[in-house]
Amino acid sequence: MVNVLYEDNHLLVVEKPVNIPVQADSSGDRDLLTTLKEYIREKYEKPGEVYLGLVHRLDRPVGGVMVFARTSKAASRLQDAFSGHRDVKKRYCALVEGTPKAEEKLTGFIARDEKKGTAWLADKRDPGAKPASLFYRKAAEKNGLSLLDIDLFTGRHHQIRLQTAGNRTPIWGDQRYNKNAKPGQQIALWAYSLTFPHPTKKEPMTFVSLPQGGAWAAFHEALEGLAADISVVFEDENILAVNKPRSIGVAAADGANSLEERLRSLYGDVRPVHRLDVQTAGLLLFAKNETAEEALLAAIKERRIRKFYRCTVRGVPEPKEATGQAYLLKDAGAAHVKIFDEPRPGAKEILTRYRVLTASKGKSTLEVELLTGRTHQIRAHMAHLGHPLLGDDRYGDRSFNRQEKADHLSLTAVRLIFDFEASSPLAYLNGRVIELFA
Repeated sequence: MVNVLYEDNHLLVVEKPVNIPVQADSSGDRDLLTTLKEYIREKYEKPGEVYLGLVHRLDRPVGGVMVFARTSKAASRLQDAFSGHRDVKKRYCALVEGTPKAEEKLTGFIARDEKKGTAWLADKRDPGAKPASLFYRKAAEKNGLSLLDIDLFTGRHHQIRLQTAGNRTPIWGDQRYNKNAKPGQQIALWAYSLTFPHPTKKEPMTFVSLPQGGAWAAFHEALEGLAADISVVFEDENILAVNKPRSIGVAAADGANSLEERLRSLYGDVRPVHRLDVQTAGLLLFAKNETAEEALLAAIKERRIRKFYRCTVRGVPEPKEATGQAYLLKDAGAAHVKIFDEPRPGAKEILTRYRVLTASKGKSTLEVELLTGRTHQIRAHMAHLGHPLLGDDRYGDRSFNRQEKADHLSLTAVRLIFDFEASSPLAYLNGRVIELFA
């Protein structure tokens, strides 16, 4: 029997099993749509033909979350939402071979021969070529495979399979697009999360289903992390280093649905030892016990944990590598800081080291090391130096943001390097580099 995740008078949300077609095809095999119609007929004792609207699809070998419409009105509204990508978010997980980057957006064009059921990466000028885009981030790596968390922005035929293969990171077990796949291997691609607006209530609904067993078994905890929107970059018995998403608070005290709360649901007693702004993404450390917490806090206070960030700014700083010194005055009531070149009452010294990595078309990418750790330090200091961060509406240049069509703050914590005292219980981590971007 198919696993039903949710149903009401308008919707039926299920976990599609692998290796069955969504609707009847030339194979004559049992299909999901027919199976679900029979489920409704039997459960609700409905005579005659049962209506169930198909609003999106999954490839035959792929499993995961699917929604069906139980009325024609619901079908029409859901089809409009899916076709226009309005308030619909489809997330997939995949195990890939090769060496994917830590995160990357893949764009291109896909063409399809509907009669033959084939598709291929195409040139923009090819007949029938349609734009295709997705974004992935690497959530874990084990046994020569990488777990990718994939946001699908378009819904082309075999899109994820084609674009990952074209990126030299084919999906494990993909019999069609991975030349290394062995007969009998089950493709490691799963639609694990689906968000869409309810057709009558209009409120967003999210459903999650995780793959189990087989090649997925080694990634159990990482998959649980995906369900909680968490990517664990490093873990041992004392610490967790996670890739914090944007738009989420760090500590439980920051409000509901914080990163700390999500981690506690998976790992129990974890303790944040430093902060990132809500709109800043990247590496964040949590202690898994009291001893580790004390050691991490002491190391941070003594500046024995080096923290590096990557950001995009307006213009190109000169010199291209420098350490800036200034003084930061915090206005807690206004959640704002001011930067001064000279000491002021109540202002604290800040030291920000940067170097230009790339520069092009009026903006540059910097690597920044925080030598002090003050509120909004990078954002406010770089703006004070005349190079505001892209996407920063608080300290930045809004006309620059509009010009570049920035939809988020371009600031990510990308690297941590440990240098604990020899007597520290975490001294075994000395020299280790935890890095987000390969």
